[in-house]
Amino acid sequence: MTLRQKLFTVRVFVKLSTKRFFRDRLALFFGILFPLIFLVVFGSINSGGNDISFKVATINQSNSAFSKDLYNQLNNSDTFKVSKDVANYDEAKESLGRGQLDGIIILPAGFGDIKDGKPSGKAEVQYTQNNASAGQTLVTVLDGTFKGINAKYIATQVPLSVEGKALNENSLSSFDYAFAGLLGFSIIGIGIFGPMNVFPELKKQGILRRLHTTPIRVWQYFLSTMLAQAIIGLVSLAVMFAFAIAVFDLHVTGNYLEIALFCVFSIFMILGIGLSIGGWASNERQAAPLGNIVVFPMMFLSGTFFPRFLMPEWLQGISGFLPLTPVIDGIRLLTTEGKHLVDIGAQLGFMAVWMVIIYLIAFRVFRWE
Repeated sequence: MTLRQKLFTVRVFVKLSTKRFFRDRLALFFGILFPLIFLVVFGSINSGGNDISFKVATINQSNSAFSKDLYNQLNNSDTFKVSKDVANYDEAKESLGRGQLDGIIILPAGFGDIKDGKPSGKAEVQYTQNNASAGQTLVTVLDGTFKGINAKYIATQVPLSVEGKALNENSLSSFDYAFAGLLGFSIIGIGIFGPMNVFPELKKQGILRRLHTTPIRVWQYFLSTMLAQAIIGLVSLAVMFAFAIAVFDLHVTGNYLEIALFCVFSIFMILGIGLSIGGWASNERQAAPLGNIVVFPMMFLSGTFFPRFLMPEWLQGISGFLPLTPVIDGIRLLTTEGKHLVDIGAQLGFMAVWMVIIYLIAFRVFRWE
């Protein structure tokens, strides 16, 4: 069989595998719709911006015009989310105890009465010990609000001050940062769960045994699977990009062609893990436990669902050696930080090393039945 004939066989299997995927509703759900569900959930969590807000109840015990005006200001504030369901102090205290409020703002009797031509009084903020950090922050924010009001009545000149200056640089939003991890999760699903579930089923049905009687070789079967999964993966990731840009205002500063090439390389590498597990396992009972042992550490330690910089330094060092870590780091650098492939040589080199190791294992352990 000539090389051209061998590649023709690969092309036929790529076509068959791709068609089978897009005709399988269950595969479409887990390959495209399921990652979108995670995108919606984590996108909703991380797209709220950086504005600080507090859930509070405001109890006005004063009859002064100033207290009534302040009470209305607090109710219309974006920073203070005043509960509309609290009618009195007892209800507010009960809601605070259930964790439904961050604090209670009390304007006591006489608050805002005019003395020496100026309103005066001391507001009280109540909070629970379990939520002390939010309560103390609420006190600080409210104190800053009062300082702005005090400045209108008393002119003061302070000896020390601070000035804020915006740099001409863009920083990542929380969603921009999380998006790379969600793409990594999608690549895991495409590269590992697909072959891990399909191969044992094909063995069970005797399909791989019949293929083994034909001239097809393992490298041809692997190559066709890699190309088919790359096509499927690009479609899935393109849907995620389009959805994130349209719904969550994802800012893509990198080159789309470079991002696509990197994603294909990432799928090829991660797919080797799926080929190893699925090729070795004789049935689903063997594949599932081994797959979970491999997948879960990567999902939780490689920055899939939360940033690695939140981990202890020793754990960051360990997680840096996982195959998925350079994938997520590379996607983030290319997508939201505007880097190019030449700038992420460290990630590409690490992935290349893992790819060699993984496929050596995959070819070694693969079984047709």
